[in-house]
Amino acid sequence: MHTRLMTWLVPFTLLFTCMAAARAQDHGPEVRVYEGLVYSRSDGAELKLDMAIPDGAGPFPAILCIHAGGLVHGDRHEMAESIRTLAHHGYVAVTIDYRLLPAKFPAQLQDCKAAVRWLRANAANYRINPERIGALGYSTGGYLACLLGTTAAPESLDGKSNDQPSSRVQAVVSFFAPTDLTQRDWSSEVEQKVYVPYLGASFAKRPDLYRQASPIAHVAAGAPPFLLFHGDMDTVVELRHSRELADRLYSAGVDARLVVVEGAGHGWGGDKLLGTLRQMMTFFDEHLKK
Repeated sequence: MHTRLMTWLVPFTLLFTCMAAARAQDHGPEVRVYEGLVYSRSDGAELKLDMAIPDGAGPFPAILCIHAGGLVHGDRHEMAESIRTLAHHGYVAVTIDYRLLPAKFPAQLQDCKAAVRWLRANAANYRINPERIGALGYSTGGYLACLLGTTAAPESLDGKSNDQPSSRVQAVVSFFAPTDLTQRDWSSEVEQKVYVPYLGASFAKRPDLYRQASPIAHVAAGAPPFLLFHGDMDTVVELRHSRELADRLYSAGVDARLVVVEGAGHGWGGDKLLGTLRQMMTFFDEHLKK
C-alpha cells in the first residue's frame, strides 16, 4: 500500500457516474427503494441499510454493496446510485452502514455478515432468492467483500448465534482492495492512525492479528467465485494484493479471475471503467442468475 495516509481513502466516484449513465441507456424494470431499514444493533447503535428492488414477482438475486472510506469515514449513501442501477439490472441491491473506527476488527466484517443474514431472514418479504447473494466493494469495501467471501469459517469471525441464517455469499467482485496485511508495506503514520486502532496493536507486536484480518489467509476450497479488478499503476494499494489473492484462490480450486487495468491507478474512468462495469455485470449474471 501507499505510504501516505490516503491508504483506502480514495473514492471511486466515477463508478457511480458511469453506472448511472449505463442505467439511463438500459431501460430496465421499475425500481422501489427502501431507506433506513435497521439490519443490526451493535454497541448501542442501529445499523441501517438502503435497498433497491426491481418490479416483478421475483425472487431476485441480491447484491450487498459495501462502501469505502479507509475504515474511518463514509456511509451507505455513497452507493445509493449503484443499488438503483443494479436493481434496474434485475437485482435486489443493498448498501449498508457498518461500524467504523474506533470499532476494532472483526466488528466491520461481522456487520457485513449480519447484513447477509438479514437478507436471508427477510428474503420472502423483499422477493430475494436467499441462495443467490453476491458482494461488491471497492478499496476498503472490496476488502470487506473479500473477507466475506473467504471467511465462511472460522465461526469466531461471524458473531452469529446457531439459529441464524448463513452469512455465506455466492459471488464476490472487488475493485483494487487490500487483501494481505502480513507484508508490512505501509508507513508508520498509517499504522498508528489506521492499523493500530483497527487491530489493537502494531504489526511488530501482533503479526497474528494482521494475518487474521487478511482475506488471503482464509482462502480455502469451497469459496465463492471471485472477480478482481486492479490498476497496474496503483500506488495506494499495490497490484500484488489482487494478484496474490487470485493465485491463492485458483490454487484452492476456486473460480477466480483477475482483470489488470493497464495504465490505471487507484480508480479509473472513461471507456476503461465502462468496460470493467460490463465485465462485472456479466460475472454477476453468470453466477447469480443462471
